[in-house]
Amino acid sequence: QVQLVESGGGLVQAGGSLRLSCAASGRTFSNYAMGWFRQTPGKKRDFVAGITWSGGRTSYADSVKGRFTISRDNTKNTVSLRMSSLKPEDTAVYYCASARTPRVLVGIDSEEYDHWGQGTQVTVSS
Repeated sequence: QVQLVESGGGLVQAGGSLRLSCAASGRTFSNYAMGWFRQTPGKKRDFVAGITWSGGRTSYADSVKGRFTISRDNTKNTVSLRMSSLKPEDTAVYYCASARTPRVLVGIDSEEYDHWGQGTQVTVSS
């Protein structure tokens, strides 16, 4: 059974930084691309960042480019999201997700991911 557990959310002032982590278990982590999404009440879950199974390629939503960095450690089965220069509009519940198909490039569509963490709240105050 695949499990994804996020940690690291919290309250931060605008301009500050946070690091989110996601610990994965239940299947061969290094075979699957991973992504981070975020969601605010009443809105759909939006793509934030993605990383290939090897970590060799990353992608970002335009709204976070240059401020957020996704990385992974396949020896520890973890994926992280380093967030800096945070803005109030970054406030959301952040979810990590694992790709549906091994060793396949995935994009921004949440349907390409089949396992999700429980989410962690990030609140940025102005």
